[in-house]
Amino acid sequence: MSEPRLISFLPAATEMAFALGLGDSIVGVSHECDFPAGARKKPVVVKPALPLERMTLREIDVTVAERISNGQNLYEVDELLLGELSPTHILTQDLCHVCAPSGNEITRALAALPDKPRIVWFTPHSIEEIFENVRDLGTATGRLAKAKEIIAHARMRLWKVMERVAQTAHHPRVFILEWIDPYYCCGHWVPEMVELAGGEDGLGRKGQDSVRLAWDDIAAWAPEVLIVSPCGFNVGKSAEQARQLLQQPGWGSLPAVRHDRVFAVDANAYFSRPGPRVVDGVELLAHLIHPEMFEWNGPADAFQKISRPDKHF
Repeated sequence: MSEPRLISFLPAATEMAFALGLGDSIVGVSHECDFPAGARKKPVVVKPALPLERMTLREIDVTVAERISNGQNLYEVDELLLGELSPTHILTQDLCHVCAPSGNEITRALAALPDKPRIVWFTPHSIEEIFENVRDLGTATGRLAKAKEIIAHARMRLWKVMERVAQTAHHPRVFILEWIDPYYCCGHWVPEMVELAGGEDGLGRKGQDSVRLAWDDIAAWAPEVLIVSPCGFNVGKSAEQARQLLQQPGWGSLPAVRHDRVFAVDANAYFSRPGPRVVDGVELLAHLIHPEMFEWNGPADAFQKISRPDKHF
């Protein structure tokens, strides 16, 4: 099998490809493909159609919803560069219109290519389906043995977490906030991550899309651990948003706030991207939910504790 030429429209797929030893085979990426470091050196084929850096969270939410309902694209594909790179495979998703090019954007991009590449779709709703995506990519690129090795190691790490969680009967109420204006719960594989880590997110939608929530729903759940994990943001941006929340009336009454168990996390690295690092995310959650049982040996900037506004350290 000749070496593939991969273009990845999806950060999670880029991470999978590098994990499979296909870094040199990646010839183009999206603007969001920033891990591992080698991904940042690749030509950028996909960029957002919106000036996201100049928009508020509310403006992003409203504008994205309007463009989707009107059939407008959220991403721009550099069709000229795409043709020059001559990919044999395009890695993309059909799960979320917001996360990466899909549908019309893919059809238009393919129409500009004389030689049609193979499309490898990534549409996971669970951790098991993320593993299936790793296997599918391994099969498509002649790296199946490596894919099986990655999956086996990931399962072993998850089993170690589950084995220790089984030793406690306490499963704190957790709430993972995927967006703050408006409020969104977590969905798809993230509620499963919480379960594996020994918590319970009664507002999360396991295997389903995240949805908007009213403040009354969050207050009624009274989370003991509150994690701000806004889709598409690193820990610094997550922390900025978490501090905004803590200044709003009513947040001080939550058990998580009263007991200083509010955290901002690197959503991009560990939660919103369905790639190999979701296993790290489970281990991070285990530490945040059960710090007496689990240490965190990963990067120091994976999370940040957000104290109440009236507390000073």
